[in-house]
Amino acid sequence: MIYVWLILGFILLIKGADYFVEGASDIAIRARIPNLIIGLTIVAFGTSAPEAAVSITSALKGQNDIAIGNVVGSNIFNLLIVVGIAAIITPLQVQKSIITKEFPFALLSSFILLILANDAIFQSTSLNTISRGDGLILLVLFGIYMYYLIEIALNHRNSTAEASVTDNKGVEKEIRIGKSILIAVGGLVGIIVGGQLVVDAASQIALTWGMSEKLVGLTIVAVGTSLPELVTSIIAARKGKSDIALGNVIGSNIFNVFFILGISSVIFPIEVNGAVFMDMIVLLIVSIITYIFSITKVKISKLEGSLLVLSYLCYMVFIIIRN
Repeated sequence: MIYVWLILGFILLIKGADYFVEGASDIAIRARIPNLIIGLTIVAFGTSAPEAAVSITSALKGQNDIAIGNVVGSNIFNLLIVVGIAAIITPLQVQKSIITKEFPFALLSSFILLILANDAIFQSTSLNTISRGDGLILLVLFGIYMYYLIEIALNHRNSTAEASVTDNKGVEKEIRIGKSILIAVGGLVGIIVGGQLVVDAASQIALTWGMSEKLVGLTIVAVGTSLPELVTSIIAARKGKSDIALGNVIGSNIFNVFFILGISSVIFPIEVNGAVFMDMIVLLIVSIITYIFSITKVKISKLEGSLLVLSYLCYMVFIIIRN
């Protein structure tokens, strides 16, 4: 039955992502909101639901290492595997606003996380923690980010000419928007449930094969919570929607650091051990490399995508050896 649940989970993931991307894209068109903004918000926050559930639940239980390790590991996976595989499927075209605004904001989130966690240097203490005050700073930055996105969405709507429609067409349009929302929500439910089934089934299979719980946590669970981003971006890339594929990753990474870690550290201050601190440095380096790839020829090519995937495989070997 474990293998049956595993297969069912993958089916729900793939079909859920398909419906989610279609529904979200349709909402963007009918609400006159750019696909990029949909990718940075609805799609990104929706696919980050597993990370939010794991990290916030861990914070409530006082399991801080899981809360921060899940976020940092997922962000590295998003940049290397999700962007990498999506680019291998089809080169990802990068909008100018991503290069000048959204991606730098993601870089900023990685940099600020590294600074806030490094109390040994900046506050001359022996213990590195992300305090409740640090959490409030992260939440304020998340609020600024959301204000920026909402302002862009409103400006885009105002600059888009209103289509003149009759009352009947207006009713039809409203109904179709409602249908699109239902499709997107249904797809998101499929993604979340499917992802959970895959993580649970794969973890049980790995344990029966003799893998330790710690190694399962570092690999299968960390990767599993990022499966929604992976499948959604792959489906979006195959449909030629690079804005959603890339916006999903950037938005998820910003959401993970500013909102999830912000909430988690406000609930319970997060102690940062040496191993996780090293992973934060890796995240910053990976963010810079992916950004450099995005500004060259204003796209992430198949070769660059392959290099990102190869880098993640090297990182996996590193953490397996380290632990």
